Amino acid sequence: MNIDYFFNSLAFINPEICISVGLVVILLLDLFLKDSKKYLPYTSILFLLVTLYYLIDQVMMMEQAFKPIGYLPMVAVDSLGTYFKIIVVVSSIFLVLFTTLSNEFEKGFERFGEYYTLIFGMILGMFFMISAADLILIYLSIELVSLSSYVLAGFIKTSKKSSEASLKYLLYGATSSGVMLFGISLIFGLTGSTNLYEINRFLGMITAPNLIVFFSALLIFAGIGYKISSVPFHFWTPDVYEGAPTPITAYLSVASKAAGFALLIRFLKLGFISDVVSTGIWQTLPVFNWRDLLVVLSILTMTLGNFAALWQDNVKRMLAYSSIAHAGYLLAALSVQTEAGVMAVMIYFAVYLLMNLGAFLVVILINNKINSENIDDYDGLGTSMPYLGVSLGIFLVSLTGLPPTAGFIGKLYVFLALIDSNMIVLALILLLNTVISLYYYIRVLKHMFLNKRKDEPVAVKNTLYEASVVFVLAAPVLIFGIFFTPLVNFARTSIHFLFSAL
Repeated sequence: MNIDYFFNSLAFINPEICISVGLVVILLLDLFLKDSKKYLPYTSILFLLVTLYYLIDQVMMMEQAFKPIGYLPMVAVDSLGTYFKIIVVVSSIFLVLFTTLSNEFEKGFERFGEYYTLIFGMILGMFFMISAADLILIYLSIELVSLSSYVLAGFIKTSKKSSEASLKYLLYGATSSGVMLFGISLIFGLTGSTNLYEINRFLGMITAPNLIVFFSALLIFAGIGYKISSVPFHFWTPDVYEGAPTPITAYLSVASKAAGFALLIRFLKLGFISDVVSTGIWQTLPVFNWRDLLVVLSILTMTLGNFAALWQDNVKRMLAYSSIAHAGYLLAALSVQTEAGVMAVMIYFAVYLLMNLGAFLVVILINNKINSENIDDYDGLGTSMPYLGVSLGIFLVSLTGLPPTAGFIGKLYVFLALIDSNMIVLALILLLNTVISLYYYIRVLKHMFLNKRKDEPVAVKNTLYEASVVFVLAAPVLIFGIFFTPLVNFARTSIHFLFSAL
């Protein structure tokens, strides 16, 4: 390989290199600095901000060239990857902030060096998940994310729930990884390659549905479906979300899901799309009917998630089932198989980051005060904690998808993508599920503002730091609910760059 080409190629993965360097620096600080606990959050945020700079630089380069900046044999560097990597980095910054705010890490928790090292390992895995153009790299990146997630879910060893969450996560993850690897071996045996571009060329020569392709695609989807909490691969989600430290739960619900959906979009785009017509409609290869599969899974995922959430008394567990339902909404947008559908997914994730992380942040802060996540213990908290109560109200209304919040814009573009493709029945099912979700979200607010506490409520004041982090998440939820044009334009531009490369 030409040495100049090698060094020029490194510029394509500057964000990944920055995260790798950050991982090593954090590990060395923990080894050689006695008071590293104080400096690790600042060091982590510094490297995340530098990574964000490199990602924004890639966006600027794509805007100037009006095309993706480059492709490596196993990694695609394009607007889709950059968009979702920005979501991962922003989520990671909030994870660090949530960690400093949560009381869960105060007792019996001295291993912050390992904690932040695992977070950066997880980020690196998600970055390669998002950009992977080869089945081997897809599998390795999923394993890197999963191994870090298993440990982080059970990092508080004094908590039995945390240990149980880690064990269940490991068992479900190992099973899905094995199933996915078997699917990869089948597709390799059929095509003789693990590269998605080459697989696409081979499958383009097959003019009818193929049983081996059908079976292997289902098995590979099992591994991806596990990351996005899609039915029937969702069983780990409620127990892990409830038992894991709340900052990790919040992070898994956004960053890991975003990486999983980016991987699914790329897997479909590179492996099974023959062309994209001028109207933005995908021309898929005839070997596998992805639309019907995604429609069925979308309906099952959103319906099961919403109905299961109705009966939950633990707020974290309720948000876990809510997260499953949102995966169903996103699958509905992706099942459209158009440029508008992918754009709806991208817009939805940007607002989902704000409202879901915000909801989990308020749960963290309330748990700090009352040491409970049970919905009955939220009675009357709207009076004693008005700032947190109003903020949680904003986030939950946005998760429902009501105006004038950003959640309404996310669901609106999903709904429009379905209507434009004449998928009226699926759009109506999505609308009915939104109505169902309103019940369990409003139930939390009912307990906070309408129910009275059995004991005398005590007014609780938030620190400036706590109030500021909540405000940083709540304000954009309202702003993007009214002035959403910049967000939509960014997603539309990214989509143009993405599909112009086909």
